[in-house]
Amino acid sequence: MAAEGDFLARYRAVSNKLKKRFLRKPNVAEASEQFGQLAKELKQQDCLQYAAFCNLAMARCEQTLFNAPGEALALTDAARLFLTSEKENRALQAPGFDEHLQAALNCYSFAIKEMNRPGEAVVHFQRAAELQSQTPIEALLSMGEMATCKILTRDYDGALSVFTEMQLICQERGLQLPGTSTPVGAFLDIVAKCEISRVLLLMLLEPPPQKLLPEHAQTLERYAWESFDPHSQVTFLPENVFLLLQSVVMACQEKDTESLKSLQTDLWPFLTAEQNHLLHLVVQERITPSGQGI
Repeated sequence: MAAEGDFLARYRAVSNKLKKRFLRKPNVAEASEQFGQLAKELKQQDCLQYAAFCNLAMARCEQTLFNAPGEALALTDAARLFLTSEKENRALQAPGFDEHLQAALNCYSFAIKEMNRPGEAVVHFQRAAELQSQTPIEALLSMGEMATCKILTRDYDGALSVFTEMQLICQERGLQLPGTSTPVGAFLDIVAKCEISRVLLLMLLEPPPQKLLPEHAQTLERYAWESFDPHSQVTFLPENVFLLLQSVVMACQEKDTESLKSLQTDLWPFLTAEQNHLLHLVVQERITPSGQGI
């Protein structure tokens, strides 16, 4: 307990140095060095989770200094410490909620993003999703990161497959309204995000009918004007977003570039940055076809 109290006192003392004061700029580089020294001491004392927290604080300092390699190094050090701590807890059969495992995965995730290597990150996010199979929400978040990396590497077909799998997991393992197959809470948010991203990717890829998978054909059928039923669509998306998305599908099918440009403006506030990027690619593909999405 004494060691823990000493750690907290020193951690707070360093943190206080980062607080902004009148006419005085905090010395972030010095604070980062002190967090790193404290992490080393705690690691030697086998206080692994505390050492990991110090490395996280060090990473935040490096981020403030715009030192991406330093931030990534601190994050990976924290991830290793969290992972070692999780292994020790499991060896002792100590009860827990895999919190150290989740912290390790999050650290690795941020480190990969900071180094801007999405191609290499896909494998790590896929492994993370497998490790998180007992906690669907966390697994879905890792799969979402994997889909993002595939989009960044222009593997649009791979991203479409990941979003489709995510939607299936939500419907099979997510919380649902009693007596229905409608997901609720975070699962509903993920289903809605996947639905929009899948439609945009299908518009970008434009697979020929003979190569269109049944699950993708079923998705596109929901946006055919003749099959529109407002009572059946609100379970996935707000009606206004659904109608705009349906109009995008129709404009793509009719090759109506001007309508597509107008719909892009209308849809922009309702989409994430990633989805807006996909919609922009859809519009650009109609203006100057490149075939990059195929």
